[in-house]
Amino acid sequence: MNPPMPRAWQRMLSGRRLDLLDPSPEDIAIADIAHGLARVARWNGQTAGPHVFSVAQHSLLVEAIGAGLTPGLRPATRLELLLHDAPEYVIGDLISPFKAAIGDSYKAVERRLLAAIRARFGLPEPHLDEARLIKRADGIAAHWEAIRLAGFDPGEAAAIFGAPEPLPGEAAPLLMPWPAEVAQARFLARFDTLAHALPEA
Repeated sequence: MNPPMPRAWQRMLSGRRLDLLDPSPEDIAIADIAHGLARVARWNGQTAGPHVFSVAQHSLLVEAIGAGLTPGLRPATRLELLLHDAPEYVIGDLISPFKAAIGDSYKAVERRLLAAIRARFGLPEPHLDEARLIKRADGIAAHWEAIRLAGFDPGEAAAIFGAPEPLPGEAAPLLMPWPAEVAQARFLARFDTLAHALPEA
């Protein structure tokens, strides 16, 4: 008798079962994403302050940085910035050295989840300029998080994340960690604002 297949799905608080290996857009809900991301710690929780710096707050920071770098962005691009780490609501935020050690298996799961998330919310695959903007904004966020929150000195941060770029004025306050419930509510509110600004399909 063959052993049972290992479980590959996770139950969400909404009651959905999300298959991590073959995710369906129908099993994705923004409430689940916001709840999960607000409770996933950046930097494995090795950050200063009374609260973890969550992936939800990091996502808001990256969206604000991207908007500051390229004024007049379409709502769809800003939503792509906000959701760039959305798969981490079920697979967690592994630090880059560990991702490199694992290899492509983590990235493959991440890519499938992100594709399902885009399909759920009607977002196309980002074009090359958008992908570059997301990577640049994410790198700027990581640099300043490393210095302000994770104990890196400026030279170490520059060596790992590249030469520093200034934070847009509206992004700087987002580096002060919030309680999980605040991060969750603000992430949801920002998603709702951007989603309602999308053009009708």
